Amino acid sequence: MLTQPLTAILLLTTMASAVVAVVFALKWKKYKIEAAEALAQQEASTQHTIDQLESAKIHGCIDRTRRRQVEAVFEVLKDAVIVIDAHGEVLHTNDIASALLTCSPKQAAGQPIDDVISDHLLLATIKDARTGLPREGRMYEQEITVGDSTTAFEVQLQSVGSIDDAHHAVVTVLRDLSQEREIARLKSDFVSKASHELRTPLSSIAAYVEMLIDGDANSEEERSEYYAVISTETERLRRMIDNLLNISRIEAGLMHIDRDTCDFKMLVDRAVTNMSPQASEKELDIHVQLSALDLSVNGDSDMLYQVIVNLLSNAIKYTPEGGRITLSADTDNLTRSLHFSITDTGLGIAPDQVGKVFDKFYRVENYKRVAQGTGLGLNLCQHIIETLHSGQIGLESDLGMGSKFWFSIPLGGRAAKAA
Repeated sequence: MLTQPLTAILLLTTMASAVVAVVFALKWKKYKIEAAEALAQQEASTQHTIDQLESAKIHGCIDRTRRRQVEAVFEVLKDAVIVIDAHGEVLHTNDIASALLTCSPKQAAGQPIDDVISDHLLLATIKDARTGLPREGRMYEQEITVGDSTTAFEVQLQSVGSIDDAHHAVVTVLRDLSQEREIARLKSDFVSKASHELRTPLSSIAAYVEMLIDGDANSEEERSEYYAVISTETERLRRMIDNLLNISRIEAGLMHIDRDTCDFKMLVDRAVTNMSPQASEKELDIHVQLSALDLSVNGDSDMLYQVIVNLLSNAIKYTPEGGRITLSADTDNLTRSLHFSITDTGLGIAPDQVGKVFDKFYRVENYKRVAQGTGLGLNLCQHIIETLHSGQIGLESDLGMGSKFWFSIPLGGRAAKAA
């Protein structure tokens, strides 16, 4: 009797344990599935985060690359560039802008624009541009103190941002106008001097033509004298125009030269022969001292002849009667060049004027009455020697003791052939 209840209890206990085991197994399976799903979600979330980080890194690299490219463009510009963000802090300035800043471009980055720009007008203009500018931006000219001098700039500003933004980033570009203004001044000066020099012979021609028309020349001798003046002034005008055109062509790089091997000794002899009558009129003694070596050079013979004639003509003009003119030529094997000089016992040139004689239209004031001239011959000589023949030209002079004009040019083809 007793064994039956005990058996029943054991059976119930066994069944309960089995039910608990089944329930635990089912719950474990559920928890396992949920844990696996949670783990999978966590892995997916982690991978998404990693993907976002990689994407951000890639975009960051792209942004940095683009920024470096933009900064590189700013650095090669010849204009000063200042870039600020919408908060008024400096994003970038190039090296050209350093003269306008209170610190170096690297130190300026991240600083408020108020601490970087010292010029009040420029600072106010940049800050005002943060509120937005028209589509075409703004441009004006302003003089800014740079160091100890004042420099004129063309200032261009452009705002960058959405229309709805309260404040915009601003790009400011400043172009130095000093060179342009200097070129404009030189052009104006050139036109003024050219007009004056052209007007002088034209006035003489017009005056003598008018006298001929009015019958002021009462004899054939007087008419011949008038004709001679007109002819001389016409030739002077022609030379001036030719020189102006040649100088302009050389400066513009349009002058064509016929480069060939030429005998420099022959050019000197021809120039002396052609200029001897003028020298004889003033009883000038011309000496020629040429090296016995080969004086052949590679260049344009006509242009080199023009230089020799021009220098010799000046020596004859400004050397008093009974003076002496010496032409010398030799080669320098060390520099592979030919050296030529014309030395006279003429009036000489003051030290403060020696550096100006090769300028356009420049003539020594005290010598204008001694001889006529255009003030263009020496400038043309300089262009022919230095620009077209890669040589050098210069002057050594003592006031009242005479002058020595010289030039040197590479031997060119002959030197190359010898090498």
